[in-house]
Parts: sequence; structure tokens; C-alpha cells
Amino acid sequence: MKQGLSLRVSQHLALTPQLQQSIRLLQLSTLELSAEVDQMLDDNPFLEMTADESPREEFGLAQADTPVRGDDLDAERATSSVADYPTETRATAENDSNDSPLSADDAQSWEGDGSASLAPDDSEWGGDAKARSNNLNGDDDADVTELARTQVSLQSHLHAQALALRLSAEDRAALQFLIESLNDDGYLEDTLTSLAEGLAGGDEAQVEQLVHHFTVALGLLQSLEPAGVGARDLAECLSLQLRALQQLERLEPARAATVQVALRICAQPMELLARRDVKRLMLLCDATDAAVREAIALIARLEPKPGRRFVNVERNIVVPDVLVIQVGQGTQAKFQVRLNTDVMPRLRVHDIYANAIKQHKGGGNDASSYAALQQRLQEARWFIKNIQQRFDTILRVSSAIVERQKSFFMHGELAMRPLVLREIAEELGLHESTISRVTTAKYMATPFGTFELKYFFGSGLGTESGGNASSTAVRALIKQFISAESPAKPLSDHQLSEMLKEQGIECARRTVAKYREGLRIAPASLRKAL
Repeated sequence: MKQGLSLRVSQHLALTPQLQQSIRLLQLSTLELSAEVDQMLDDNPFLEMTADESPREEFGLAQADTPVRGDDLDAERATSSVADYPTETRATAENDSNDSPLSADDAQSWEGDGSASLAPDDSEWGGDAKARSNNLNGDDDADVTELARTQVSLQSHLHAQALALRLSAEDRAALQFLIESLNDDGYLEDTLTSLAEGLAGGDEAQVEQLVHHFTVALGLLQSLEPAGVGARDLAECLSLQLRALQQLERLEPARAATVQVALRICAQPMELLARRDVKRLMLLCDATDAAVREAIALIARLEPKPGRRFVNVERNIVVPDVLVIQVGQGTQAKFQVRLNTDVMPRLRVHDIYANAIKQHKGGGNDASSYAALQQRLQEARWFIKNIQQRFDTILRVSSAIVERQKSFFMHGELAMRPLVLREIAEELGLHESTISRVTTAKYMATPFGTFELKYFFGSGLGTESGGNASSTAVRALIKQFISAESPAKPLSDHQLSEMLKEQGIECARRTVAKYREGLRIAPASLRKAL
């Protein structure tokens, strides 16, 4: 074996804490960013909120159109292969931000502008947005989450009615148990026997006794408001509402006859009602064509889910990250893209603490403490930089989207063009994964409403002219065709496909069906009106 020395030069990419934090902040939504800022304000004493205007960094919007250097682009591409990290990189970044440094060596992990020579005025690190206050306009505004929590549940509504009933202890307990066994739609999914067996185990005598109490309680439950609650299936739910209609109203003879026919229809298989098979229902219910049609129209006005209005749906307010403002009219119209300053946190480095470190150089026993505080200062500065860079990237991507989809902002979704992430990435000199992070959970307020940035991307369908039509525009066209169809003769998927071909768009029937289902539009057989 011969020993020797050799010299080799190589390049490799290291995910520094700064880069990890930048990637993580880029993919956060507005609410997640607000929580991240709050956490950093609690952890880092060098960060503070400010209401003053502060100059931006040179790498900000003024440098937005600066071409990306080749080595930076290569580094970003290499980073993206490692940075699509839902797990390990996220954990690494969180550990880096949570662990407090204890030595001077640790301070070297946050290299850059936080060196020993500090800036004369650390307020220059601030952004240009006012402090966030949970995305609300003022301190006196009500919290919509708290308002949602005050909604009365179905169980609470039923328990309040049960208090007015004079029942024995056993029947009251059985009624309360059934109320708590209802699902969100107000249905009793489990049978009375299975509920009794779950309480009594293998004691058959006790099971029989419990079933008796549950049967009495079920009748009481189904008499409560809303009508139809406690039903075991859809047919029973509709029947309960029809019987309640008979009891609450003094019906005219014609109206009473319609209710009777509707009750007979509900006693038949629900598939016939779903298909609106009038001829078969006429034979089974011994009714005329007009009577069956009136009864089906009455059933259509009933509530198939009695507990729907009591469901505590989470109310989310979408706050746009970007605002698109139209300037001018007609062909002279231009669209300005601006960041929503309400969602941009305004941070700066605490001047007093920063100046204290500048004036006091740690030595001897204070070296480790000085290094730890210095690293905290580095983290604060890089955090502000990364937030600023996050919003700059969002603005650049949004501006490119508006430029590519100008027809949409002038004429609506029918004018949407096909667009993929790669086109924006190549235009801005970024990686596709970066564009994907920017367009996820970020919203744009437009003259036609507020949309997620991903809404403006869509595949293309071939046209007779050799061009491409956006899938979003095709969906809008299908929706327009269906809204203009005859209720008596709704358009089938094949007819919609042929109509698209007449418009020069090649779209197969199965593709039409997929788009229609995505729009939550029922098939032609269920859209047919009587």
C-alpha cells in the first residue's frame, strides 16, 4: 500500500438555520405566520413590535426583478430536493430555533449581518406593515371563533325541550341517552337493541327492559323540534315531517290529500323518489300523475338533515395576502398588485438591548453569555429578513400571475388561460417547489372575489385551432351550460361534451362528468324537474 496526499475541490449545499427558517416561513399561511411571530416575540428578547415606518432592506422589493445568479439558482434547486421536508427539516429548524446556545461556537451558525459590528440603528431591520391584531380591525372587534362557540348544539336544544316533559326517572334517562346518541344530522344510527345491549351486556332481561324504555323515549324524541329528529333513515325522517305538517296546520282538503300521497311515496323505495319515477309511483301509490308530482314537490321542500342548522361549523375568515386593484376602464385597464399590509407583521430589533451588547464586549467568564446573546440577536435579524423576503416572493409570484391571467381579471373565469407552475418558475428564476409553497394557503383579493393563488393554475385542453383552453374555463363553461338548460330536459354529460366540441374544445364525456362532479352538480337524471 502506497500512501500519498491529494488535493480535491468540491461543492456541497448545507441547509443553514437561516435557509431552513426561510423555507419554513414561505410555506406558512397567514394564521400560522402570526402564531410563529408571537412565538418568536416570546422567545427572543431582541424582537419587538413597532408602529413606526422603517426603511426596507436592499434585497427587498426594489431588487425584486434582479436576475437570479446561476449559483443561487443551483443552490435553490438542490435545496428543493431536500427542502420538501414535511418532517425532518421542519424538526431540524424547530430544534435550531428552540435550543438556546451556550458556547461561542454555537454563535457561528447564524452568520451574516449580526456580526460583532452592529448597525448604528437597529430599527432599520423593520418591515413596512402595521402590527397584526389577529387580522381584525381593532381591539374592540369580536372574535368570530368565540361567536361560533356560542352556537346552540342539537343535543342542548333537545335537552331543553325534554325538561318540559313530565317523565319518570327511567324514561327521562332513556330519552337523554337517545339524545346523546344522535349524529350531527339528527339521525339515530344504532338500533335500540344494540344500544340496550351496549348498556346491559349479556343480561337478556335487562336488555328487554331497556328496549322498552328506549321505545317510549324514541316516540318522545321524535315528537320534539326540529321535526324529523330521531329518525332511523331518510324515509322515516320525511314521514315524521309530513305528520308534523298534518298536526300543525289546518290543511285544506287538496293540501291534506297531497300530504297523504307524499306519505305513501315515502313508504316506497327511496330509489323511485330519487329517480322521480312518476309512472311507477302512480301505480304503487294509487294516485294520479298530478297528485304524485305535487307530492314530490312537497317532499323536495322538506329537510333531509334535521340537525343541519345546529352543526357547529367552523367559521374561517379568509384574509387575502395580496390585493389586486383595477386602474382605468376598458382596454386601458391596468391591474396593480399590492401586499395586504394588515397581515404583515412589523418587527424590529430592540434598540436598547442591541446597543447594550454593542457597548459591552464579553470577556473571560462572560464570553459564553455574550456569545449566546449575540446569537439571539442574529436570530432576530434573520427572522425579520426572512419575513420580509417571504412577502417579497409572494408579491413577485402574484404579479407574474396577474400578468399571465390578465384576461381573467377583465372578463372572469371564462377567460382563464392554462398555466402551470413551471412557467412562473422559469419567468422568475425560481424553482417549481418554491412556487408551490408560495401559492399554497395564500389568497388574492380580485374584482371577482378572493381566490387561493393555486386557483389561477390549471391544465389545458386541446382546441380545434391547435391552442389550449384552461380546465378552469371549461368548468365555468359547463356550469354556464347547465344553468341555462331546460329544467324539464336537463343536459346529459354526452350533450355537454358535444356542446364543448361546438365551441372548439375537445373534452370527453368522462372528463365532463369529472368536472361536473367537482362542481357538485347532480347528474341529468337528478336535475330533471317535474
